[in-house]
Amino acid sequence: MVKVKVQQGWLCGEQLDTVQGDGQYYSFKGIPYAEPPLGKLRFKAPRPPLPWNDTRQATEHGPKCPQMDFLITQELIPGSEDCLYLNVYTPDLKPVSPLAVMVFIHGGGYKSGAGDLDHYGPDFLVSHGVVLVTINYRLEALGFLCLDTKEVPGNAGLKDQVAALKWVKANIVNFGGDPENITVFGESAGGASTSLHILSPMSKGLFKRAIPMSGVPFCDWSIHFAAQKRAFILGKELGLETNDPNVLLEFLQNVPVEQLIDVNPTILSFEDRNNNPFKMYSFTPVVEKDFGEKHFITENPLKILKDGKINDVDVFIGHTNNETLLGINYFEEKQLKNYNRYPDCVVPRKLLYECTADQILDLSEKIHLYYFNGKPIGMKELITYSNHTSFVYDINLFLSKLAEVSKSRKYMYTFSCVSERNVYGKQGLKYGIQGASHLDDLMYLFYANLHNVKLEKNTKEYDLVQLVCKVFTNFAKYGNPTPDSSLGVTWPEYDNTTKSFVDIGDKLTIGADSEKEAIKFWRNLYASVGSEYAI
Repeated sequence: MVKVKVQQGWLCGEQLDTVQGDGQYYSFKGIPYAEPPLGKLRFKAPRPPLPWNDTRQATEHGPKCPQMDFLITQELIPGSEDCLYLNVYTPDLKPVSPLAVMVFIHGGGYKSGAGDLDHYGPDFLVSHGVVLVTINYRLEALGFLCLDTKEVPGNAGLKDQVAALKWVKANIVNFGGDPENITVFGESAGGASTSLHILSPMSKGLFKRAIPMSGVPFCDWSIHFAAQKRAFILGKELGLETNDPNVLLEFLQNVPVEQLIDVNPTILSFEDRNNNPFKMYSFTPVVEKDFGEKHFITENPLKILKDGKINDVDVFIGHTNNETLLGINYFEEKQLKNYNRYPDCVVPRKLLYECTADQILDLSEKIHLYYFNGKPIGMKELITYSNHTSFVYDINLFLSKLAEVSKSRKYMYTFSCVSERNVYGKQGLKYGIQGASHLDDLMYLFYANLHNVKLEKNTKEYDLVQLVCKVFTNFAKYGNPTPDSSLGVTWPEYDNTTKSFVDIGDKLTIGADSEKEAIKFWRNLYASVGSEYAI
């Protein structure tokens, strides 16, 4: 057992061996970073953490936010609303010089996930000399309900993340970390969250670098629409008819929490049919109304980017080479028939809200011709299409707009490692599709207890884990994924002229203008209807 003092009191953690057998690290789990958001604090911004008197045991994770694990187990996880906890893992409590800090924000569509060892074991990353922090934050309605009121303007889950970053900034030096060298990174909804921290005035000064992985605010699955109306629909589905947000708030603060889990208060009928995990979630980040209080964002993320009102930090951004392999089972069971029956299913959701019926039919015809050549949609073609429309185009849009206003270093990657660690992309094998799926990249950064894929030295998998962790921790330490020649390439910075990137595969391979033709197609498609999402 080992003790560390933080602002709220003493913690008692433990020293553990890494699963790959190359060293030890110190572990402190279940540290509260905010007051439990219970009772009248439900849906509201987090409050500072409460102190404790006795030494607090930090050997078990805090509770998960109540949720449905829709990605992996399909199980209801009751969890607890008292879920605002983080975990700190460090290779050295008293290093010669403070260590770079990496704060990870988990994904899960803003409706599932947690920062615990099921998916995010620290063993691989701490072996590369960084302090790792993983966090929980409120999910679904608990974290993203928006009433457009001063009390509940939305984005409570993002404000939880800010509270966690503030805690890290104030306390990480006691774990051997450098409070002036903090990197925020996250994947999927965690990647979109990371991107939003680049844009939010609330996050200013809390981190030096950012790694958005497989997600930005423009992705269909991250955008919001009529958030207050959605809240009233939720109330209606739970038995309350009202137009008064204060009455709705009191009602929703008193319903049993299990009634707020895995809800889907759709507003328009097409949201029920034209919907999949890469297209829509009911509770996501919103543009808040400005009530003169502290707010996360009060302008459209694209406008914030275009106006250059950003936290100008170093950015390392990218995606896997076959993101939507993860969705094959879902496409088979629920969506492939709809895609072949209803032409509008292929149109991005943000355009469905903007366009007329005639425009939607015209857009769908162009998409069907480009990706499916007018033929019935097969799985291979559907995966290529969904990769581009759900991830690739939007990530490139974010980076291109960032490059216009940011003076800091920017690097782009694609991730194509394939090995026995690709537990999610295996769904593609029956269709002859190989590649790195959504979530597969995390298997090379974290040890996931849930999958228990062993890592043995002198194997291809071990070498790939070392390569991937080296790239990511290099960026966290130095703001450059290849600060020297040891990895065999010099990673070029991204700009809108060269559009350079590096593919992370069996080795690092430099490329330029990734997915050029597909991006051009989508740019022209958005431009054809005057959409602001045209690059």
